[in-house]
Amino acid sequence: MSEINLANIVEATLFAAGKPLSTAQLREVFEEHERPDPDAIKEAIEQLQVRYESTGLELVRVASGFRFQVRQNLSEWVARLSEERPQRYSRALLETLALITYRQPITRGEIEEIRGVAVSSNIIKTLLERSWVRVVGHRDVPGRPAMYATTRQFLDYFNLKSLDQLPPLAEVRDFDTLNAELGFADPAGAEEETQVEVEETAAPVASGDDREAPISDDYESAYEQQDDESVDDVLSREFD
Repeated sequence: MSEINLANIVEATLFAAGKPLSTAQLREVFEEHERPDPDAIKEAIEQLQVRYESTGLELVRVASGFRFQVRQNLSEWVARLSEERPQRYSRALLETLALITYRQPITRGEIEEIRGVAVSSNIIKTLLERSWVRVVGHRDVPGRPAMYATTRQFLDYFNLKSLDQLPPLAEVRDFDTLNAELGFADPAGAEEETQVEVEETAAPVASGDDREAPISDDYESAYEQQDDESVDDVLSREFD
């Protein structure tokens, strides 16, 4: 390794991995006798970030670790390489995801109570299949309903290191604002069953690993009929 720059090794490893890697995972590619300390890895990453400042790529940190990706302002052109149509999601799914994001851990019944309408099983299934949410436990009430929370993959997808990077609830005044913060297309005026397009906020990179995001000890305390009301009114009242 003495003949090869450490930053070059980290660069090649991240490109080959196709998913975010933590500093601990980067150290694992070295033999024990040549393994650099964490500070050396971090210094190599900083060197790479400077090296790529004037290129079309960027080295960013997300929840699962570090990864290379296309810069956001270039995604319009890169997206044209894909022959697949962008995935579309109903407003109901986006509202459900927003409630899980800000009120986690939360049960399906609690989501229905806030929205004032039933939550389709297909919505929960889709969120679970995308690995954006997971079951983190069961509420200690009759029926022991499952409690849902977001995952590390959810954070990776939206280029977030932690939930702390989301806008404070006090700043979220309507659902359309929340959609913009999460990187979704503006669904203003859409009806309940209207399909809205999800804009890719992350560059075309491989999805994160399958490990689930840990729940901290203070997780519970940290995230704790619409009739004529709009969804915006319901969300604003519940979150204030």
